Amino acid sequence: MIDKRMELYNAKEFGNIREVIKNAVKEHPDNNAFILKETNGKDVEYKNITYTKFDKQIDCLGTALVSKGLKGKRIAVIGKNCYEWIVSYLSVVNGTGIVVPLDKGLPEKEIETSLIRSESEAIIFEDDYIDMIKNIKSNNQTKVTKFICMNKQDEFENIYKLIDEGEKLLQQGNKEFIESEINNEEMSILLFTSGTTSAAKAVMLSHKNIASNIYSMTKCEDIRSTDTNIAFLPFHHTFGSTGILMFLSRGATNVFCDGLRHIQKNLNEYHVSMFVCVPLLIESIYKKVWQEIEKTGQTKKVKFGMKLTKFLLIFGIDIRRKIFKQIIDKLGGKLRYVISGASGLDGEVATGFRNFGIEVVQGYGLTETSPTLIAETAKSYKAGSTGLPIPNVEIKINDPNEQGIGEILAKGPNVMLGYYENEEATNEVLVDGWFHTGDLGYKDKGGFIFITGRQKNVIVLKNGKNIYPEELETLVNQLPYVAESMVYGKEKNDDLVVSVKVVYDKEYAKNNWQDKTQEDIEKLIWEDIKKINQTMPNYKHIKNLIATDEEMIKTTTAKIKRFEEMKNL
Repeated sequence: MIDKRMELYNAKEFGNIREVIKNAVKEHPDNNAFILKETNGKDVEYKNITYTKFDKQIDCLGTALVSKGLKGKRIAVIGKNCYEWIVSYLSVVNGTGIVVPLDKGLPEKEIETSLIRSESEAIIFEDDYIDMIKNIKSNNQTKVTKFICMNKQDEFENIYKLIDEGEKLLQQGNKEFIESEINNEEMSILLFTSGTTSAAKAVMLSHKNIASNIYSMTKCEDIRSTDTNIAFLPFHHTFGSTGILMFLSRGATNVFCDGLRHIQKNLNEYHVSMFVCVPLLIESIYKKVWQEIEKTGQTKKVKFGMKLTKFLLIFGIDIRRKIFKQIIDKLGGKLRYVISGASGLDGEVATGFRNFGIEVVQGYGLTETSPTLIAETAKSYKAGSTGLPIPNVEIKINDPNEQGIGEILAKGPNVMLGYYENEEATNEVLVDGWFHTGDLGYKDKGGFIFITGRQKNVIVLKNGKNIYPEELETLVNQLPYVAESMVYGKEKNDDLVVSVKVVYDKEYAKNNWQDKTQEDIEKLIWEDIKKINQTMPNYKHIKNLIATDEEMIKTTTAKIKRFEEMKNL
């Protein structure tokens, strides 16, 4: 079912990931699928990988893996975002066996536990993890018998050697990989959710799950074959892996970030036009843009320009990118579209970028839904909402209260098969065909979905009032010096006190609070918190503050690990 209010683009629907990639190669054979940067001292070389070459390397590696006896086996992949990661992933999932993407940020013991729980028999790893892999191999606690490095080196077999072997096998007529039958509805991807692996659930996804989500997203987001995407989100997370596949399905070019400190340099270096990210990143970029505006004394000029362009848009005149060319040039000159996900985006940031002529939209989803359920488009958005249900997805609000707030339920071809070896947990979230997200929200008359918070994060006061931490965090995060915040309920007597932990930006403090003690800083922040309180009903007032410049414990998609943080409060 497709919502007619969504901005819809032409897209082909495929049953599996291999068909998605093969179609992209057929339609864009000579486009650059990737641009890789190789550095040797001060020398920098850029290597273009066309869709044709990319596809060939997938087939060669897959053929070699099958020849090594890995047909139908579970193969883990671990490493930072790189070309070799995505080639490995696709060579496994598109005809070899079941791929198990692992979180590179986990401690060694938890990586080992993941391999044991997933029953992986092979692992493809980046050379940064060689020492860890040696330890896991010597421990001999897993079923892994094949250890394959992504990089060329002598100690372990590597994918480039296997690609050469696979090419020879293909030339000899070996078609076992390229003609292998894919069951679109069986488990092909086994993903661990955030958290320690002893507690994390293992999500079973199929080709159909991922392919349907790629189709739905390309129907409603304006992704072009001329776009250059920079891959920020970790590929081991479904938002990162489905995201890169979405760009590949459109024939776009993909590049890699040198690190968060080099974002602005990379945007300029590759003339990036589009990317998918988490709110923390786009909000940080926006704050830096305004810091530069204020530093150069351009605030009044920019605000006048925003009012002027907004007025002209009423008459269909769009000169935003001309008026704000200087700002856009600082971001590489080509940036036109940003998709944010994983948590709620500050509406002021989205509006601000749109005022500059850069479309910023957000989506909502979970690992269990491959991941997207709800999304905004360039023309279908509403302040505070996460958008409309994407094509092929149904959303309903379960058991709404007097404000219309209830648990968000979803149904669609992108909903997982279940949790691996955990029937009880599966039955808790999959009921009568509906997936229970555990998130709370409401739907307005226009069908837009508003997320109010995570069900387990709600602060329930003794008087029965419910407080959604995310609502207050959005307000706190708007303060210019706030890097991140967490609102929580602090136990006092037999009730809870609404409290906040604020992490202030070190650079801001260095530039603005040089002569301030920690006590002075806390007083300044507290004055701003009191102003926020004045805009809220009494029961929502924040009454306790912790201020620090040390960042909080987060997942690899920059979500704060609330319960781990609260243990330390």
